[in-house]
Amino acid sequence: MLPDPALVPEDVIAVLRGLRAAGKQAWLAGGAVRDLVRRAAGLYVGDPPQDFDVATDALPEQVVKAFPKVVPTGIQHGTVTVLSGSHKVEVTTFRGEGPYLDGRRPSSVTFLGEIDGDLARRDFTVNAMAWDPIDRVLRDPFHGVGDLRRHLLRAVGDPLARFREDGLRPLRAVRFACTLRLAVDLPTRRAIPQAIDVFRKVALERVRDELVKLLVRGDPASRGLRLLLRTGLLAEVIPELLESVHFVQNRYHAWDVWRHTLRCVDFAPRELVVRLGALLHDVAKPRCAAAKEGGPGEHTFYDHEKVGAVLTAEILTRLRFPRREVERVSLLVREHNWHYQPEWNDATVRRTLARIGPAELPALWALRRADLQARGRLVRESLGNQAAAEERFERELDRPSALKISDLAIGGEDVMRELGLRPGPRVGEILTRLLERVMDDPDLNSRNTLIRLLAEVSQKLSTNNSQ
Repeated sequence: MLPDPALVPEDVIAVLRGLRAAGKQAWLAGGAVRDLVRRAAGLYVGDPPQDFDVATDALPEQVVKAFPKVVPTGIQHGTVTVLSGSHKVEVTTFRGEGPYLDGRRPSSVTFLGEIDGDLARRDFTVNAMAWDPIDRVLRDPFHGVGDLRRHLLRAVGDPLARFREDGLRPLRAVRFACTLRLAVDLPTRRAIPQAIDVFRKVALERVRDELVKLLVRGDPASRGLRLLLRTGLLAEVIPELLESVHFVQNRYHAWDVWRHTLRCVDFAPRELVVRLGALLHDVAKPRCAAAKEGGPGEHTFYDHEKVGAVLTAEILTRLRFPRREVERVSLLVREHNWHYQPEWNDATVRRTLARIGPAELPALWALRRADLQARGRLVRESLGNQAAAEERFERELDRPSALKISDLAIGGEDVMRELGLRPGPRVGEILTRLLERVMDDPDLNSRNTLIRLLAEVSQKLSTNNSQ
């Protein structure tokens, strides 16, 4: 069954017609064709693709002349981006590639005159299809349609040769198998461990991007993580997680640390920060484990959340995640494990809120719920406690409470003016002490009251100063 041409935006069709008007071939290729074929076969019911790549026998300079708005994004490799209406369409000349000497890029690129040679250089059969939606012709020289129907991921040609060309392809194989719900055929899967040496040459930013897609789009993500473990890729990407495999927890958990982690990732919403938190929330448990009374397989894991937050920052920094994401995920890991007590007073709730930050509460609640669901034991009771915590914290957020220094009714300039101080750390120390007082009693947070308290707070700071 052929894809539906009506699912191709008119802006993209205009690019195909423009190339044809110039006497050139024009095909859609890549992931968009794969997903449209999946839709036509009833294998995919999500939104139709919006990003389309065009393959052509036109040389880059000919493409530039054929369209009024073109960006030379990769002209040395035969790719330019045509701005057509609201779409940015990558147009790439049919090409063959010379040997990959470094496992990352071809030593040379040769422009070709026909589509099948271009498809032969691609990674997997399901990605090696081209479609002409104008004449409704599908080119499928490597039987990608059949592999999709059989739910199979298979390399084009010799899998080890494909993997040694580009070291990222082994990880892409795992990601495609996970996100497209395909089984990796045996020769392709066996080639992955043999290409680990080439995989090590891949830029960590590219590895990070594939891991992100696996975690957020995985169906389920745990299947991709299991494949990473079985193929040896996990040892290269996040070796710290290997320590959790088969590591028994205690009577409060039905699963070992690794299987609990997999379940937690699947229970977590498809938000990157939450899924990263789920993946790494117990990464330090094996390192913090201590034998517990009650027989073999009983462990305590004191401070694993604190050690885990440090490990999380190291792992995500190594994988080149943005600093803000590193900070957010580390916070989730550090705060995932405390147990709410209904007898907490309001000041304790406010201090916990201040430590976490109201903006991060939704992500933390999502992680904590996923963690509790993934335990396999005492789930109902634990989720009930979590629901009570969320309700209590929500009530506190509805009150006009000061949770950070900027919420105080006075600021640093007031402190300096009233006490005759110059800018410096002491001003911040005084404001911090005032915030502590206000957390205990929110009614103190008025300008007049805080100014009256300044002398007292300053004197106590001076008394406690060892100098």
